[in-house]
Amino acid sequence: MTERYEVNDEASFQTALIEVRTNLAQTGFNEIQAAKFLTAVSELARNILKYAERGWLEVTPIHHLNRSGLQVDAIDFGQGIDDIEKAMSEHYSSSGTLGQGLPGAKRLVDEFDINTSPQGTTVRVRSWV
Repeated sequence: MTERYEVNDEASFQTALIEVRTNLAQTGFNEIQAAKFLTAVSELARNILKYAERGWLEVTPIHHLNRSGLQVDAIDFGQGIDDIEKAMSEHYSSSGTLGQGLPGAKRLVDEFDINTSPQGTTVRVRSWV
């Protein structure tokens, strides 16, 4: 069952991450796996606040054959990403930061997908136990 957590200020950001952490523990992720996934999701949620100001995380436990995992969709209603290829390149930053955001998040999860348009961006990440 998918649960949705708004991300529109620091308090909702923290609440969403706590819920993701709870789901990771319930799904059976060990500490290292959970830390990696939570770091990726934190980056995606931080991007919602930084670039779109509002959005949400949809958290879904997933199961396939004998595997369990967690999927998070980070959805925002910002102006979209002008150049996905550039945004996914190492050390690129549109805001003067270190530029580890999206490519860093991608490295920390098993599956990563991004879709963007002028109406917003959705990033889906998945990891398996």
